[in-house]
Amino acid sequence: MDALERLIRPKSVAIIGASADAGKLTGRPLAFLQKYGYGHEVFPVNPRYQSIGGYPCFPDIRSLPHAPDVAIVLVGSARVPDAVRELGAIGTGAAIVLAGGFGESGADGMARQQELKSAAGTMRLLGPNTIGLVNVTDGIALSASAALQINQPAPGSIALVSQSGGILGALLSRAEAQGVGFSKLVATGNESDIDVSDLVDYLVDDPATQVIALYLEGLRKPAQFRQAALRAARAGKPIVAFKVGRSESGAQSASSHTGALAGSDVVYDALFRQLGIIRALQFSDLLDIPLALSSARRLQGRRVAVVTSTGGSASLVADAAGLAGFETPAPDPMTAERLKALNIPDAVLDRNPIDVTLAGVKSEYFRNVLDSVLESPSYDAVAVILGSSSITEPEIVGAPLRDCFARTDKPVVVFASPHAPHAVRHLNLSGIPTFAAPEACVTAFSAMWHIRRKISPQTGEPAIPVAVGADVRRMLRPGPLNEYESKALFAKFGVPITREVCVATPEEAAPAALNFGGNVVIKVLSRDVLHKSDLGGVAVNVSPRDSAATCRRMAEAFSTATNRRPEGFLVQELVTGAVELILGFKDDKQLGPSILLGMGGIAAELYKDTAVRLAPLSRQDAEEMIGELKSAPLLRGFRGRPVADVDALVDAMLAFSNMVTSIGKNLLEAEINPLFVLPSGNGVKAADGVVVVADAEAGS
Repeated sequence: MDALERLIRPKSVAIIGASADAGKLTGRPLAFLQKYGYGHEVFPVNPRYQSIGGYPCFPDIRSLPHAPDVAIVLVGSARVPDAVRELGAIGTGAAIVLAGGFGESGADGMARQQELKSAAGTMRLLGPNTIGLVNVTDGIALSASAALQINQPAPGSIALVSQSGGILGALLSRAEAQGVGFSKLVATGNESDIDVSDLVDYLVDDPATQVIALYLEGLRKPAQFRQAALRAARAGKPIVAFKVGRSESGAQSASSHTGALAGSDVVYDALFRQLGIIRALQFSDLLDIPLALSSARRLQGRRVAVVTSTGGSASLVADAAGLAGFETPAPDPMTAERLKALNIPDAVLDRNPIDVTLAGVKSEYFRNVLDSVLESPSYDAVAVILGSSSITEPEIVGAPLRDCFARTDKPVVVFASPHAPHAVRHLNLSGIPTFAAPEACVTAFSAMWHIRRKISPQTGEPAIPVAVGADVRRMLRPGPLNEYESKALFAKFGVPITREVCVATPEEAAPAALNFGGNVVIKVLSRDVLHKSDLGGVAVNVSPRDSAATCRRMAEAFSTATNRRPEGFLVQELVTGAVELILGFKDDKQLGPSILLGMGGIAAELYKDTAVRLAPLSRQDAEEMIGELKSAPLLRGFRGRPVADVDALVDAMLAFSNMVTSIGKNLLEAEINPLFVLPSGNGVKAADGVVVVADAEAGS
């Protein structure tokens, strides 16, 4: 039995610092073990007692009859390291440390947390600063949370892992009121050892868990989390995550647009998309979405029937469905005839919502309506609205709902229009997803649509980073590179760039421009000022004969604005008829390097039409990023425009991603803006570039 199995399904539990007073925090764990019917060995440890709750009490850890599978450590923070050290020494499988005052309390606390981890040795730790866990499936409560003083959590197939003990308690109380059942509940606390990724990996193999819900403040081991989440995806176990910090703007980059466009929360969004994780946008979604997914129903289409006894509430659901991209078509002729033949007085059955007017209607009528709609080829899912009459007489709707739900594999959700917590709880405990808000029905359908097929994220393997040769290392001079140097680096990794010539003086510009056979673009070169257009450092559509004069004017304007002289000038081919995009890289402090694609040009930050994925990119990642852009129609031939060379764009994105991962930590920033995407068959060209290098001698 491995350590996590011993932690979650222990055959013996020691309680260090146990109290005989069940009203105290130190008395709750034993009381909860008894309340939940734990039938294995329990070892209270406290020198002040001979016995507690009918169990012999031991004076110290060394007196235990054998090493327990798990120990709940209830002593104060100053005594925790010694207790953990003794537990590890006797071979305890895992310790749950409730005390605070560790990593969450600053530098001194972090030092104490490191001491605690060292004291544990090879023993696994949950916490510190955790409220513990509840294995609902097996009736094992290893916690001191006051939330467990309510009714025992209902068993179910949802596992909840929370980095906040208080939030876990809040969700537990809400779930009990709504009739939402759980398999496992774990608060990870400070994650000095066991973290979210460890538990996701464990839950993938837990037969009682079908859906994994996460409350996240951050990820301490992003690489391990990615591997665990991919395992869950391959096993067909959806993950629903609520990540706090959506309003954070993230670290702003000093040089590139990408830093401003790809804040930390945007990168979390990217991670979740790559891993097939459903993001809960509202706190209530963290229960509602797993509840819907635990029904094991999958949407095969986006056509929804709304069956109701109250018109106003049905409009709320239908409106929310339309806003989310679902259709609410009227019944097809065959279904309409079948409904009409039911002869229900005053019912409106030939349109959608389908209003059965439940007042005074018998259960068999409602059952027949539901059967007709569920068997109709016109609908992929059904939303049922409970009105006031069905709440006062719940079995008018409840019994037919249960019967019809059992006979179909189509998704069915329920909205209780009046405030009726008893009805919501009753139907949820019956296995029918039931909600107190109309929007929750549509959120549920959206989640089901998200996982309508077996999740297979990251199909198409990313390129393997290549070793950086001496030629590239010579290019990685610390600090900002100028545009010419930046694009030379891009070209080394296979990103096509514009044809251009670097000249030292205005007089050299004219003969250089003649080589392009037409008008050109002229730019000042500078490592210190990377956004040249802001200072008049870019001139477009310049004739060769005006090149020298243009360079002199630009140099004068540049010197006036910066009190610096240009390093030279760049004479560049003029590219027309292309779509302008931005392709950039940002290194997120928590999650690592990410790649951004968006609408480019000088208005990139204004429109913020972007898509982000973590590096390295797979071909699927690149294709999905392109498809997510609001400006994507411009690439597909919008209003007569030529279809753009999307295949070449994907290749450039993969080459750029490979550059980022190959150079590694040496690369602080990199951006192409604009990246010109030419008509199909003509490729792409990087027209401007920014690169900032950290340390050219460091390895990647």
